[in-house]
Amino acid sequence: MSDFSVIAASRTQKWVAGTLVVGYAVITLLPLLWIIATGFKSPSDAIAYPPKIFFEPTLEGYVNLFTTRTRQTAEFLAANPPQTWYEEIVRKYDMVIAGPSRFGGRFMNSVIIGFVSTFLSVFLGTLAAYAFSRFRIPLKDDLMFFILSTRMMPPIAVAIPIFLMFRALGLSDTHAGMIMLYTAVNLSLAVWLLKGFIDEIPREYEEAALIDGYTRFQAFYKVVLPQAATGIASTAIFCLIFAWNEYAFAVLLTSGTAQTAPPFIPTIIGVGGQDWPAVAAGATIFLLPVVVFTILLRKHLLRGITFGAVRK
Repeated sequence: MSDFSVIAASRTQKWVAGTLVVGYAVITLLPLLWIIATGFKSPSDAIAYPPKIFFEPTLEGYVNLFTTRTRQTAEFLAANPPQTWYEEIVRKYDMVIAGPSRFGGRFMNSVIIGFVSTFLSVFLGTLAAYAFSRFRIPLKDDLMFFILSTRMMPPIAVAIPIFLMFRALGLSDTHAGMIMLYTAVNLSLAVWLLKGFIDEIPREYEEAALIDGYTRFQAFYKVVLPQAATGIASTAIFCLIFAWNEYAFAVLLTSGTAQTAPPFIPTIIGVGGQDWPAVAAGATIFLLPVVVFTILLRKHLLRGITFGAVRK
């Protein structure tokens, strides 16, 4: 008899699966790599046709992203020679650096609004999911469906009512207003995901803790939360991705004080039009926090996606 297993994959199957995975990774990463490369191109190379794969890298896009520039006369430029490498970059356009750009403030707005709303969504979602999972709640199924239905609604359908409500309450262009809005939108996703994770945690663990003298809150804090850490981490990643990338509400409800990076980056204008290297540089920097956050929680993310797939 030949050694053949219906469980273990054959060498051909492994080769085909590996080829598909590598091909998918290349197709997925190619646009991202192109954006990163564009951030190191000059404006002329960024719009060249056919597109340039090999080019002389420059930091002009990043300099334009973080600074504002103004054109000066030849006499002024001759009397004030450049003192730093980034001043030399803008001098070839007969310009000088007038000060920092607004990108830093917009980026910090994204950090504050994104992470605070994610924390609130996960915190409130964990409490609500625990209540739905462990207690008898009247009309529980109807309430769960109502919570889920809020996620089905496209943002544009409620954009005008939310805009009018925010204007009446004085929440337009404020950090508090955007945090509350993103928390409310993410809460439905958090409740549904976390309820599934908590349902998989045996009730016997809590009952044993209660018999040992723990209060309900102590059993929740010391028994349920550690067991649900995988689901909490996975939910936090999904909530952060939405709050970090959200564009429609940010365009409609913010314009200055609380404006986030997504609506600001496309408006970066350079000499003669759209500054594509600066836009690509901003997009590259904007990707980093979510990438780092996901890498730090990648083990929890993998376990969270497969949690409950195999029942004992």
